[in-house]
Amino acid sequence: MNRVIRHFLVIALTASVIALVLPASFLWVKPFIPFLLGLIMFGMGTTIQLDDFRDVWEKRRVVFLAALVQFTLMPGLGLAISSLLSLPEEVMIGMVLVGSCPGGTASNVIVYLARGNVALSVTMTMFSTMLAPLLTPGIVFLLLSRSVDLSFASLFLSVFQIVAVPLVAGLLVRHFFSSLVVRYSDFLPGLSVLSITLIIACVMALNADKVLALPVAVAAAVALHNLLGLAAGYGAARLLSCGRVDCRTVAVEIGMQNSGLGVALAHQFFQPLSALPGALFSLWHNLSGIVLAKYWGSRGTCERK
Repeated sequence: MNRVIRHFLVIALTASVIALVLPASFLWVKPFIPFLLGLIMFGMGTTIQLDDFRDVWEKRRVVFLAALVQFTLMPGLGLAISSLLSLPEEVMIGMVLVGSCPGGTASNVIVYLARGNVALSVTMTMFSTMLAPLLTPGIVFLLLSRSVDLSFASLFLSVFQIVAVPLVAGLLVRHFFSSLVVRYSDFLPGLSVLSITLIIACVMALNADKVLALPVAVAAAVALHNLLGLAAGYGAARLLSCGRVDCRTVAVEIGMQNSGLGVALAHQFFQPLSALPGALFSLWHNLSGIVLAKYWGSRGTCERK
């Protein structure tokens, strides 16, 4: 399994190319995505302890700052980049939609693989998700004068089931069966790598036609949006004198949006073209996240300052 982790990027890119050329080879994964995410979150739960969440309470300023940056800078960047590159209005709507979404569960996975602060990442995801039913429609209306409708209950329940339930299960297994966890500690990270590779390849397969007909300007806008979000998250955390591990965590959390929600809202309320930025963001932020996870993961967690 260690070999799988070392070659994470190569495996993910290879699977993505296959998914583009032969979409049917990974479409079967779609019904299993919630299960795979749950499996990954369970594995994360076995690596953290309750004391880690007590530490998060001491860092509550970081959680609030991350939410502030996420719901102000990211939608603002979506609008600014779209204007700078003269993108069509429908694409600009999609960019703002993605920027207005909360952090996605994939951010927790990348933080885990990058040896970041998983407890902090999960807390930030849950907090931004709680705010999203109010802030996401409000930001979209403020910036675009368009209305969207979000159900707090359905959105939060979805994230709760995928993130919180398996995570707590992992915590309990770690607490009551610690010897068993230690025995399989080398196995779970590799399993997580394979799971997220399947998810990325499935997303690629589902959007193969859009990717292969990819407008260069839209691709550049999505990549720039993600990279600026990562940089802003890292910089914001440094302003609060966070250690490098927490800076990595905040960077990933802000740079990786719940793009699936953005795609769903675009399909529901706007033109089909508005879903393109969200679909591309799903692909790009996972690949950029893998690169960061490989780089940061190789440097370990000992660097706190």
